[in-house]
Amino acid sequence: MSHEGHRVDRKSLRTVIGKSTDFTELAKDCIAFANAQGGKLLIGIEDGQKMPPPGQRIEPDLLDTIRKRITERTVGVDVAPRLVRAENGGEYIELNVPRSVGTASTSDGRYFIRVADSSRPVTGDEILRLVNERAAFPWETMTTPQVPRAQIDPNKLQLFCRGIRASDRVKESVKSKTDEELIDHYFLAIDDFLTNLGILVVGRREDRARLGTAPVIQFIKVDQTEDKVHKITWDDYSLSPMEMVEAVWNEVPDWRESYEVRDGLFPHSVPHYDEVVVRELLTNALVHRPYTQRGDIFINLFPDRLQVVNPGLLPLGVTPQNILHVTVRRNEGLARVFYDLKLMEREGSGYDKLYEILLSQGKQPPEPVEGPDRFEVTVRKRILNPLIIDFIDKADQAFQLWQREKICLGLIAQHESLNAIQLTQLLELRDAGHLRHWLGRLLSWDIVKSKGKTKGMTYFIDQDLLRKLDFKGKTSLKGIEPYRLQELILADLERHRVASIGEIHGRIGNEIPRRRLQGQLAAMVKQGEIGQEGEKRWRRYLWTKQP
Repeated sequence: MSHEGHRVDRKSLRTVIGKSTDFTELAKDCIAFANAQGGKLLIGIEDGQKMPPPGQRIEPDLLDTIRKRITERTVGVDVAPRLVRAENGGEYIELNVPRSVGTASTSDGRYFIRVADSSRPVTGDEILRLVNERAAFPWETMTTPQVPRAQIDPNKLQLFCRGIRASDRVKESVKSKTDEELIDHYFLAIDDFLTNLGILVVGRREDRARLGTAPVIQFIKVDQTEDKVHKITWDDYSLSPMEMVEAVWNEVPDWRESYEVRDGLFPHSVPHYDEVVVRELLTNALVHRPYTQRGDIFINLFPDRLQVVNPGLLPLGVTPQNILHVTVRRNEGLARVFYDLKLMEREGSGYDKLYEILLSQGKQPPEPVEGPDRFEVTVRKRILNPLIIDFIDKADQAFQLWQREKICLGLIAQHESLNAIQLTQLLELRDAGHLRHWLGRLLSWDIVKSKGKTKGMTYFIDQDLLRKLDFKGKTSLKGIEPYRLQELILADLERHRVASIGEIHGRIGNEIPRRRLQGQLAAMVKQGEIGQEGEKRWRRYLWTKQP
């Protein structure tokens, strides 16, 4: 049974039968799927359940009723319901909703789109974006300007076909096709003319230039005063998007610079900007940019950071806040070519890979920002804590961590300890309930420890594990035990007699979370260990023990 997400949703059977039927709500979900990547609704399976109730039976006539009611309430939506019997004997309806050719809406002109596991309305300026992105004929498959099929660059075709046949992501039945058949298979041509995708991938330089929106990349390096000290442009349209990735990586000498980090007696290099990170940023910029819009891709290299700026906004439904979890492919054909040539991961935008590598190298996660007409991603050069590199590497060798586990471990190691709310925010999750899918086996293996409950749950690195892995870091008070924290508070008040929480915090250690200190002070007042006077910002804590 499929999990709920951007392609699957579950609905109670009460949605379509009985007194509480809600075909209007069902129609909204169908529209949202049609305006995204398509999907299916499993009607007759309650939320949180994997199977329908045993013995549940559904009248076949209900399928026609659903089809009719959805058609009455929507425009541009096609649904195909079918009756399914689950393993436990219960029946449910699988309502398949294909991706719409144009733009789907309700019969009264309202629009919805699927984002992650929910359907949200499209309003205001977003409607125009939706219409533009959901054109009846995708830009990739258009054959204007009309470039004859025979007018292919033979060298680019040879390179493309060789790469496809060498890829382990491509089926043998596809590899065995002739060059001409591969052109048709990847929609590089339709009938006698090259498509826009075909011109990008295997077309001639002059035809690529005539497209008007073929990618141009500018690399600009600036110094401490933000004066330009070096510039390289790829603007003559001689390269396909795949070749541009190689050119940028090979022709910019700054990518070869690195830090030297010592592992005991043996030093090893950590690049300022990892090759996988640079390639992933370039690939995302090329594959996900809107090819109906002009604008150059800028690679801005500052003394402390790398910034990649792409023209156009993110695909509708994707935001900087959910980019780690939501998958929307704006250019399906180009994404497929990059994936089959092993230049990108088709499922997902690659941001999970960026998180994994950067955190494993002791650096900050990528910083995505969406402007009024552009999208930019910043990657910081500085290693926050070199010791984290050795720790995560050894932990991975010992436990063979999954990608999500490495991301969580990297975040917790950087911050030493994180509560559930903080970790949820850093992972850009909707609520703390999703954390268990990201923490994976870290808790059961005692790599990460936890204390507290619900939103107050705090995660920290197991000190015994750090000793076993020879991870020698600076001593910190961030994860201090409660009884030791109380001892510090008592020692401070014994010396100073009267103090505010800010004064105590500054003297015993700013790395201790203020909320934890506040909680311990309140507990000690309640237990009679210390006294207090005043309220709120004027509250002072008192030493009350008699000599």
